[in-house]
Amino acid sequence: MNNESEKRMKKKLTGPEQVAEFMAKLDHPLKEEIEEVRKIILNSDTRITEHIKWNAPSFLIENDDRITFNLKGKGFFRLIFHCGAKKNPETKKEPLFVDHTGLLEWQTNDRALVNFSNKNDVKAKEERLRTVIGEWIRITVN
Repeated sequence: MNNESEKRMKKKLTGPEQVAEFMAKLDHPLKEEIEEVRKIILNSDTRITEHIKWNAPSFLIENDDRITFNLKGKGFFRLIFHCGAKKNPETKKEPLFVDHTGLLEWQTNDRALVNFSNKNDVKAKEERLRTVIGEWIRITVN
């Protein structure tokens, strides 16, 4: 059997299977920290599922991407908080909500970043991250 036949016969992986395979193969100096942040996100809301998007784990609510890893940085990784692929017709100038934690770095009114640099940084931001995830989901899920 050639490679093409094998690919067709191989079943399509579920989102969590995609992420498990991706993480097993991931070669990143902050892999342990990435796993920890992944657990924090998955444990934040029972509706959260995951798959691979933009060549990294991405987290969905009701099949819409809301939080996606960016693993391309040197010495850090980041989470991108966004509203999925669908453009909101109501474009506001101000951020979706007031981030009282100070954790989010707003890029646009509906897109924000959080950077992580090491294990201590993840630990220091954990509670604020849980708060921001809850608020992001509350605001962006209809």
